Amino acid sequence: MTSDLIVRNATLPDGRTRVSILARKGRIAEIGTVPQIAGAREIDAKGYLVSPPFVDAHFHMDATLSLGQPRMNVTGTLLEGIALWGELKPRLTHAAVIERALRYCDLAVSQGLLAIRTHVDVCDDRLLCVEALLEVRQKVKPYIDLQIVAFPQDGYFRSASAAKNLKRALVLGVDVVGGIPHFERTMEEGAASVKALCEIAAKRGLMVDMHCDETDDPLSRHVETLASETQRLGLNGRVVGSHLTSMHSMDNYYVSKLLPLMAEAGLHATPNPLINITIQGRHDTYPKRRGMTRVPELRAQGINVSFGHDCVLDPWYSLGQGDMLEVANMGVHVAQMTSREAMRWCFDAVTVNPAKAMQLEGYGLEKGCHADFVVLQAKDPVEAIRLKPARLYVVRRGEVIAETPERVTRLHLEDRPKTVNTADYAPKI
Repeated sequence: MTSDLIVRNATLPDGRTRVSILARKGRIAEIGTVPQIAGAREIDAKGYLVSPPFVDAHFHMDATLSLGQPRMNVTGTLLEGIALWGELKPRLTHAAVIERALRYCDLAVSQGLLAIRTHVDVCDDRLLCVEALLEVRQKVKPYIDLQIVAFPQDGYFRSASAAKNLKRALVLGVDVVGGIPHFERTMEEGAASVKALCEIAAKRGLMVDMHCDETDDPLSRHVETLASETQRLGLNGRVVGSHLTSMHSMDNYYVSKLLPLMAEAGLHATPNPLINITIQGRHDTYPKRRGMTRVPELRAQGINVSFGHDCVLDPWYSLGQGDMLEVANMGVHVAQMTSREAMRWCFDAVTVNPAKAMQLEGYGLEKGCHADFVVLQAKDPVEAIRLKPARLYVVRRGEVIAETPERVTRLHLEDRPKTVNTADYAPKI
């Protein structure tokens, strides 16, 4: 039987300090004051931040770590990335997709990332990636909550076999219905795909997560249809619009109409700061558009906003390390959310907000929640975003599944302190 785990001297994201957490039988049994318990393992958090695990609500695990296969994306555009993925698909093997995905999951655990929603391409008649990621989902179940989205990368109508294959993928056990309306041949077909895909989700009782308006075109307005179909079919709270980058180019009057429609439908939004700012605006000279959707405005409307990583070392993005704090850091910069309160919210955008969008059961730092958390070498959420610190302990269901030593630099300077720990340099605000 697993022994109890007690974490002492923790600082929580809500500002509480010197808190103790008792993990018992995979759940948080107490949080606040915990007495000594014979046989329990104890961890001294030393006043560092203890956070619920990081959550990535938008990723592409079938393509991850495939950078350079079969060539590089020269233009850096979304469309060349899609074309490059099309070149790679026939060369994929079941074993290679699994191997890359499992390596990424190892990286994710080391970063305290314990829940991921991944889109998987269903336009390959072999459904090779679907079957591979279903196998990966089972393998990583003890340590990662992996949700899989049936994603018709080449277009639900544009690809001849996408409609059939998407339903096949759902029968196999894929969790969520996806789409890409802006990649259909016409705006009309894009809107029709949103309608058809939402109807499939409603009939099967599934969630929806749609790549929506991932373009610089201000007339790409499929999120309006997504909000409408969500209302019509009673899918409120179960639908995510991902990317939504066209919104950064829309006129303010139209957006003033659109945002209340999204809020009324209970839509979730998942921009992807790293990839949005890299891929969008590629056809601009100067001034260049930022490329990310209107995060502060979505938030002000009461819409649940998450930040996704989207890509790591693949046809669309040649960087990344599975670090959701890097994602939050970019979100702070590109959305110009630099007040202390807004930066704290950006921490929520990679923890509690995506957990809500994914409807994760038992997530959080409250009594009765799963005993899943991360001890970070930082004193508060803002410092965590600034420093992207070591994940000292990663805990899943009350078991330590990863450890990293504190990052402390030893100085060889006369008349100066002998060590530097960046977490000690936070201002007292």
